[in-house]
Amino acid sequence: MTEHRIGTQEEWQAERDELLREEKELTRRGDELARKRRELPWVVVEKDYRFETADGTKTLAELFDGRSQLLVYHFMFGPPYETGCPVCSSIADTLDPQVAHLKAKDAALLLASRAPLEKLLAFRERMGWGIDWVSSGGSDFNRDLGFLYTKEELKPFLEGEIPLTVEQNARLCGTDVEGYVSERPGLSVYALVNGTVYRTYVTTARGLEPAMAYYGLLDRTPKGRDESASRPLWVRRHDEYQAS
Repeated sequence: MTEHRIGTQEEWQAERDELLREEKELTRRGDELARKRRELPWVVVEKDYRFETADGTKTLAELFDGRSQLLVYHFMFGPPYETGCPVCSSIADTLDPQVAHLKAKDAALLLASRAPLEKLLAFRERMGWGIDWVSSGGSDFNRDLGFLYTKEELKPFLEGEIPLTVEQNARLCGTDVEGYVSERPGLSVYALVNGTVYRTYVTTARGLEPAMAYYGLLDRTPKGRDESASRPLWVRRHDEYQAS
């Protein structure tokens, strides 16, 4: 018999109605935060960043591909990696089908990583994605946004107790812990007006959860996320889960 609290339909409905009221409050709060994001001041991007793409070297402005808005997901795939980060791969699974919808709303969406373009495109083919992927390894793009750490900056972390999940993901990427954590995932957003590129928004960590659709769904299941810092991370690249 389950150890979870059991109630009547009437008890469940009463508590569900109260929860729905709180969910609606959260939705309204989310709408307010979205408005505040749009009202953030824009920052002119003054550096001449260059990116290696499947169609040759391009500037940041050229990555807009005729749109006025650009979203860049900073995918953890550093030069020493043999393959892409499993968690970033799960995010790309969500992002890939959104490209067409965002294009219809005047927004381009792509992935950017510091690994050589050949590695990125080969991994994209393996994963079956169609989303554009560019190499930013020849510029300070990631560093300027806070998505790349130096060895000196990582020293306190590397000298401490390394979390199990970090060791696991480093191994799954074919690199060591330092190589793995020198990269950081993130999302940066830009606007293009009269030839000038503006940075409008940047986020990382749990700010990326809207692109991790499975978490929103798991949050609605009886077991929830069922994770802890002391347990191995369950997320894998989608072609690595055992068939069940």
